[in-house]
Amino acid sequence: MHNGPYARYVALGDSQTEGLGDGDDATGLRGCADRLAELIADTSPGLTYANLAVRGKLAGQVRAEQLGPALALRPDVATVVAGMNDLLRPRFDADEVAGHLEAMFAELTAQGARVATVTFPDVARVIPLARPLTARVTALNTRIREAAGRHGVAVAETCLHPVVTDSRLWSADRLHASPLGHERIAAAVAAALDLPGSGDAWTRPLPAHPGPPRSGARAALDEFRWVAAFLGPWLGRRLRGRSSGEGRTAKRPEPTPVLTSVA
Repeated sequence: MHNGPYARYVALGDSQTEGLGDGDDATGLRGCADRLAELIADTSPGLTYANLAVRGKLAGQVRAEQLGPALALRPDVATVVAGMNDLLRPRFDADEVAGHLEAMFAELTAQGARVATVTFPDVARVIPLARPLTARVTALNTRIREAAGRHGVAVAETCLHPVVTDSRLWSADRLHASPLGHERIAAAVAAALDLPGSGDAWTRPLPAHPGPPRSGARAALDEFRWVAAFLGPWLGRRLRGRSSGEGRTAKRPEPTPVLTSVA
């Protein structure tokens, strides 16, 4: 198995890997995969990077639409992050989702790539209304670990650290990471890959929130505003059978050189 330095990184996944919450469609999305590419490039000069992720994709769609192109690019390092969109659907089968992930792990590692993935945080700690999903998250994370273990895939255990549910690591929609959240995810995957210079700083809590805690009335108002602004439209798309990824293609389908960031 390849352990670096790396020549080509390919990212597969959904909106998290595409970078939603870190930039916008008008100015461009950065995201955890772009940030990870920059970290890899710091010690792998000449790295090229492709990002095949498209928002809204289910794990089976990522496998069907992105695995073939990823294999054709012959990466020596790859990330596979999918399953959250499945987890939010009424019908969810942890074994089925993990099966799609494992198929991608198997084919990429068989070709010689070093592969990394993540576990998911308990969404109920970010969205109180999502408490019924806690058991789904636990089931999926268990299966991700098992599948990763069978194929030597590195796992960034983001679910184990309380900081990942700090509201400052999430965008206003609570479904996508904020720029700081994407930065922490990239650092977590870098540590899982044991990149030079990586460590556990990403696990450390942020400074305490300034000012007094929210009152009960303020918290309730915030929840109402969130439901109106984000949950309602999301449910509307589900009821119409629509996906945020319809008509979209990968933002970086071909490997291009990585410009390391100064930020």
